[in-house]
Amino acid sequence: MLFKGLVTIGDYFIFLKKVFSKPAKWSVFFKKLVFEMDTMGIGSMLIVSIVSVAMGSVITLQTALQIESSWIPSWTVGFTARTSIVMELCPTILSLLLVGNIGSRITAEIGSMRVTEQIDALEVMGINPASYLVLPKVSASVIVNPVLCIFSIAFALVGGFLTVWITDCVSTYNYIDGLTYCFRVYDVIYAVTKTTIFAFVMSTVSSFYGYKIEGGALELGKASTQGIIVSSFIILILNVVITNLML
Repeated sequence: MLFKGLVTIGDYFIFLKKVFSKPAKWSVFFKKLVFEMDTMGIGSMLIVSIVSVAMGSVITLQTALQIESSWIPSWTVGFTARTSIVMELCPTILSLLLVGNIGSRITAEIGSMRVTEQIDALEVMGINPASYLVLPKVSASVIVNPVLCIFSIAFALVGGFLTVWITDCVSTYNYIDGLTYCFRVYDVIYAVTKTTIFAFVMSTVSSFYGYKIEGGALELGKASTQGIIVSSFIILILNVVITNLML
């Protein structure tokens, strides 16, 4: 098992070397990059907005229910909700959500091309299929996911505000006061940095499992599942490492 894991890690880094080689035609690369950015960004916006609003509402309501002491100022609800949303919930939960949405699509798309021998045809034509197929997806993910993280933070804060306004657990004035209290730009930089690293892991690992598939439709389903599990595991480990390094 250990030897098999080391072989897989070695194959992954060899795969990365192939992916980050110079594209044969930059015009084709940028065309595919724009297409992938549109697919990943616009295609994920609906689910990101729904999950973010719900997540912001729940964390705000739970925070308000836990902080009922008269010794604690009311603006603490907004401050605590903002800190949790910006620094942990949006970058991490969003990345895990996108692993299932974007990551599985990448594995299925590249895996189906491997099963139908389209990748073999590219190799016969003298085209580096790893760079041609995977590099635009990785680049688009690294660009789009941090933008989705910013939108997710905004939607989550709006969800928290709507919850406060509807339930009146604290006043909207105190909630907004807490959102703006001791705001640090570094918190947003921290969240975007984590999301960017997670996006790289998600896109490369998902592409790797799709690219290395051997077999038919059954193996394609297994590869998609493996890509999601391994990507999620690495993201959770990196979350702890990055938090210790940056904070």
